[in-house]
Formats: sequence, structure tokens, C-alpha cells
Amino acid sequence: MALHFERSEFDARRDRLMIEIAEKKLDAVLLFAQESMYWLTGYDTFGFCFFQCLVVKADGSMILLTRSADLRQARHTSIIDNIVLWTDRDGANPAIDLRNLLNDLDLLGARIGVEYDTHGLTAYNGRRLDEQLQTFGQIADASGIVNRLRLFKSPAEIAKVEKAANLADDALDAAMPLIKQGGDEALILAAMQGAIFAGGGDYPANEFIIGSGVDALLCRYKAGRRKLSKNDQLTLEWAGVFHHYHAAMM
Repeated sequence: MALHFERSEFDARRDRLMIEIAEKKLDAVLLFAQESMYWLTGYDTFGFCFFQCLVVKADGSMILLTRSADLRQARHTSIIDNIVLWTDRDGANPAIDLRNLLNDLDLLGARIGVEYDTHGLTAYNGRRLDEQLQTFGQIADASGIVNRLRLFKSPAEIAKVEKAANLADDALDAAMPLIKQGGDEALILAAMQGAIFAGGGDYPANEFIIGSGVDALLCRYKAGRRKLSKNDQLTLEWAGVFHHYHAAMM
């Protein structure tokens, strides 16, 4: 398994979430944010662009509903034992599959928290979810529960952030010799990302931002590269990343 923390670390995170669930008098929470699933179980995928949900009951048991394409991903990268698949075909409504799963888990009539505020649950899927659950039980907005827990980093997490910060420094060191008249933005970006990969790091959650000349004051990534002129201002925004823990720099 490709886990980046000890099992005891994941157990401690689950226990903290169980306390929150109990304090809010919930019987279960439905997690849709990929970062919540990664923090809680190690599950590492960009398949959140499709419907998937991690059901966490008050007793700490966890069940993942996802597509077949992510079955092996979930088994290989997470501590999740119980994985249920929905079939992605024309006209499919995975919210129905989720309702059926919740029924199988004896949650009919229960008080269920939903992690609505996330890109992992589109407005379209959120509406379909509400349609299925409006008469199923008592639904509460549980957005932010895991986010707040994630604010308090364990020693193991802090070590990963420190590693990410070192990688961010390596990226800047790789860029500096290339920042000169005639320097190519493409080569600067390649050197920075290459230094992070060479150091054992990962892709960032956001593209590196580079801008020179008239583009120097842009604060978003855009397509296209140029070569530096003698008196150009150059703006760089990047992040060192290690096991998805970021140290953002500017």
C-alpha cells in the first residue's frame, strides 16, 4: 500500500472526527472533498471530478462509493476496506446508489451531515443528492468539519511541510541561474518543477505562475511563454510539495 503515514496517525484522525460527529449529534457524515478523504484515509486520486463519497458513521466505520476506475486506486493508497462501486453509464444517477448504500447501512431516518462546500460535489450532483435524501433522513450541512480538524497539524504532518519548504528552496535555487537577459520562461519553469521532482516531491495543486514584462503583474497562470528582456520584471509563484503538503512561495 502507498500510505504516507503510520496507521496510528489515521486512527487518531478518525477518532478526532468521531468526536466532532458526536458533538454535532450526527449519525454519519458524507465526505465529498478529496482533501478530506486524503487526510482521513490516505485515498489519493484526481477522480473527484466524478461523483464519489466517503461515508463515515458515528462508530468510525467508513465506506467509499466510487467508480470502478478508482477501485484499485483506493485499495492501493488508502486504509479503506469497504468500497462500493456505482456504474458510470449513460443516464446513471449515483445519488440513487448512495441513497441505497445509506439504507443498507441502516441510516434511514438518521441525522446525516453532508460536506456541501467542496468542488468534489458539483451543484448538479448536489441537487441530485438533495432529491434523494430529502425524505430519507435529517440532513445537515457538515461543510468545514474536516477542514477545521486539518488546521491542527501533527508532528508527522509538520515534517512533511518542512520537507515541502526545502523543496521550494531547491526550486528557487534551480531557477536563479536562468533568470537573465534571454532567459526562457519555459526553461525556468522546467528547472523549478524538475528540482521538486528530483527531491521526491509532487505536482502542486495549482500550476506554477510565471510572468515577465507586461505579464509580470498577472496573478494567475496563463498559457504561453516568452524570453526575458534586459530590464524585465519577473514574478514567480510556486510551491514545494511533498506528499501533497505544500509550502507556497512568491
